[in-house]
Amino acid sequence: MSGRLTPRSRRAAFRPGRLRAAALGTALATVLVPALSACGGDASTAGGSATLKWASSYFPTHWDPVVGGSGAQFRELALVYASLTRTDATGKAVPDLAKSWEYNAKGDQITFHLRPGLKFSDGTPVDATAVKAAIVRAQKQKNSALFGDLTSIKSVDANGLDAVLHLSQVDYQIPQLLGERVLQIASPKAAASPTKLDQNPVGAGPFTVTQLVPGTKVLLKKNPDYWDAKNIHIDNVELTSAPDAATVVSGLQTGVYNFADIAPSQAEAAKKAGLDVFVQPGFNANNISLNVNKAPFNNSKVVDAVRYAINRQEFVDKLTFGYGSATNQPFPKGYVAYDPQSANDYAYDPAKSKQLLSEAGYKAGQIKLDLVIPAEDPQAEVVQAQLAKVGITVNIKVDKNWATPFFAKDLTLSLYGTTGRDSAAQTLTAHFGPNGPLNLSSPYEPSGFEAAIAKVRQTPLDSPDYAKALQAATRAGLQSKALVFTYSSPNLIAKSKSISALPKNPAHIDWTGVTIGAN
Repeated sequence: MSGRLTPRSRRAAFRPGRLRAAALGTALATVLVPALSACGGDASTAGGSATLKWASSYFPTHWDPVVGGSGAQFRELALVYASLTRTDATGKAVPDLAKSWEYNAKGDQITFHLRPGLKFSDGTPVDATAVKAAIVRAQKQKNSALFGDLTSIKSVDANGLDAVLHLSQVDYQIPQLLGERVLQIASPKAAASPTKLDQNPVGAGPFTVTQLVPGTKVLLKKNPDYWDAKNIHIDNVELTSAPDAATVVSGLQTGVYNFADIAPSQAEAAKKAGLDVFVQPGFNANNISLNVNKAPFNNSKVVDAVRYAINRQEFVDKLTFGYGSATNQPFPKGYVAYDPQSANDYAYDPAKSKQLLSEAGYKAGQIKLDLVIPAEDPQAEVVQAQLAKVGITVNIKVDKNWATPFFAKDLTLSLYGTTGRDSAAQTLTAHFGPNGPLNLSSPYEPSGFEAAIAKVRQTPLDSPDYAKALQAATRAGLQSKALVFTYSSPNLIAKSKSISALPKNPAHIDWTGVTIGAN
């Protein structure tokens, strides 16, 4: 899953078989407030309260949502922070802190109407002033991971419970964008010191932090002031950084945990252990990133040779244990932004790949490339073997500081795994836009993409033309020579049978209505 970020840049996190960026530095201090008592047992503390014991392989590096909320970690930050909107099972934006919203006739202004009487866990009111502060901070804080997502917002007026967003362009994507992933809202009082907020998070979400050990453990309790507290049936949360993936299933079996994200390689063992394996739909997609500003990829025939050399099904077969699917797009098949017209572009054809390399003037073995990644990853070995078959030699180079040259666009070849955005337009822009953080070839962008994405933003989400416009933008983006997509895979979660079914909201973990009982 993608998610960790360097200042003013996005960085990827990986699970076994996926990229994980080198962790950013964490505060050494342990922040302690009155702690929850933690006891053994599957579902409850000694007092009989329902306790979620979550082992996470993507434990937050930062608890300031402006810094750490854009990638996979947003799911855990959502325990503490609520947002203006959230998404339902169809991926559509629905009310959260905002009870409703509307655009002006032109489409360049949107007003969010907040629920009355809400407050952050420090007592600060949840009002339009807090929304404005969150947006301004996300746009201007030096280490913000979100500034690139908010370029359509020119200014914000705070009128009591009404936050009026003035846009720099017509953009009907805003309700989709400003959900959990991009704008989790912190108390402006607490966020006056972002460093302190990072160690003592204060939000208006379903839970409040009672103890935080940076990088290791967080204890939380139910927030009685959360707007939908009546539908939160979990009393306490023990969130811990997962040990090695191979030990998570045994921890679930013994009751050390009752909920954990797992790698596909662990799914069968979890099922045999009598655990529920929850397949959470998502927008995950993996790619090979090329830099067309550097040789040999400044030759379009070499780029196309790489495209035809990639056998996507091999990634699926070797890495996903039956849970993934091959894709040449940043979206899974069936999602509204997936373009069926592009489905068969650049199908596996090693003979054609060799021919293109020959036409580009290269003999077998002449192209030697460093594939730079942050940690050992079996994806890299698949890429290395597939390119070797067409005469391209790849040297896998592990650099824990990979993120710095990746986002500086200094690498020639790398890998990336993304969780996407709730706004498909933002996912496309991140990959294919001239300033896209996931575009290793910036400022390059494919011809026609800018106009296509502008049309998406100008099309209301409920318009009958929306899907057509969105798929056309995907098609335009896929003309990019900077990315070769390989496969997509859902998020897998193993849980005790004592935990009821979770809502299948794409990419999100929603605790609404979830109960924890005895096995």
